[in-house]
Amino acid sequence: MFISVTFGTNILVSSRNAWEIFISERKPGWKYQMQLFAVCSAVGFLSSFLFFLSMHFSLAHHSLGPLLISGFIWILLSIMLFCFKHLRCFSVLFLLSCGLKNGRDALITAGTGVVVASNIQNIFHNLKVLADSITCHLKHEQFALIKYYVEAIKWIYEVAKLPAELPKDIVVLKHEFTPSYSISDDALKQELNDTEQEIQRIANQISFMLTILPYIGQKVLPIFGFFLVSFGTVLFIQKFVGSHSTKFKNTYITKQFIAFDEHQKQQQRPCLLPLNRKERQDYIIIPSFFFTRKDRKKMLYSFLPVIIHFCIWLLFAAVDSLFYLLIISVNKYLQEVPDLDIQLSLFQNQGQQETDSFKIPLFKHNCIPCPELALSTTWIQLGVIVFFLIIFGLFSGLLTQLKILVSTSFYPDTEMKRIHYLHAKLLKKRAKLQEKTGRNMFARTVSHELWGKK
Repeated sequence: MFISVTFGTNILVSSRNAWEIFISERKPGWKYQMQLFAVCSAVGFLSSFLFFLSMHFSLAHHSLGPLLISGFIWILLSIMLFCFKHLRCFSVLFLLSCGLKNGRDALITAGTGVVVASNIQNIFHNLKVLADSITCHLKHEQFALIKYYVEAIKWIYEVAKLPAELPKDIVVLKHEFTPSYSISDDALKQELNDTEQEIQRIANQISFMLTILPYIGQKVLPIFGFFLVSFGTVLFIQKFVGSHSTKFKNTYITKQFIAFDEHQKQQQRPCLLPLNRKERQDYIIIPSFFFTRKDRKKMLYSFLPVIIHFCIWLLFAAVDSLFYLLIISVNKYLQEVPDLDIQLSLFQNQGQQETDSFKIPLFKHNCIPCPELALSTTWIQLGVIVFFLIIFGLFSGLLTQLKILVSTSFYPDTEMKRIHYLHAKLLKKRAKLQEKTGRNMFARTVSHELWGKK
């Protein structure tokens, strides 16, 4: 137990030292620079490994290319992180940004791609199966009854022909009956062929679109998401260090703010801490699992597009399932439909009656539609996506706190400006509140005295 505690403490100390080296400016001395390069190499390796995973799943059968590119990115990123402090801040904020709005949007896009690649494509596939079934029935059954009519005529002839009791040496009868029929169905066949070709053409177009869209999403969206997250991270840094940095997300109390307030107290100047109940609703000490009212509202708003897209996914999945169940029900009904039983009766002059029967199938079994349904794999993928969307939504406030803490670590001068601004702002608010409270108490006292005189 003692060894495990010591080991954990050593890990924490090493991590803290590595973080302090990573956020600091480059200093002279080969030992310090070797430590800085080692930390930058570790961060570069993590970033290149994440890039390799995204490219590997996008190019599932080509792992050598992403591996070489990831190795090149690792080397290049390690050198650039070692040289530029701003890039170090960008890299950490980039990883954190993946869990905020940009990461949420990327997951929503991935979920939509899964629905397009499975449910919507399956709906059109089942529609094609249904159309193929209709054309198949038209091809096989267009003149099938004519064959049964010919068979009926042959049976009538065989039963009604002259009896064979006549002596062969007196009368020799030779009879031959070969019925034939001719149907001019060229126009109908051409119409059926044109219909089948048109159905196949439309199905190919839809299949191409539903194949190319997930392909584009799989190949292009990771790159687009990379640039989107990068743009959001650069915008965040610009707002944090820009001319209006003192007002940008300046609702968090850091350790440096607490130290500054303690210093003000020692100098016998106005201090703020501890915050009152109303102030704690809008300003919190970070890191903390308690969020401000604004953060809670943003958290609820972040779930709104998730809920909307999830309902759309459910709608397409329900349409796919209902259409599948409809075709399955029709399929089962067609298989249970009995054959049509035809009874033929022939009455002769002697009062004899000959009967026979034959059955006509109303539906060809090889033309009955067989739909497909692939909800299991779809909802496994969507379940994982929804799970991470919920996690990102719940911890979006905490991730924002981490981004602020990282930014203040890299830009301490900007943090001091923010601390002075927030400290003065809260003191001003508190003074106004005390002044307002004093006026109310004075008005209440005056009104009581007036009522007492009356």
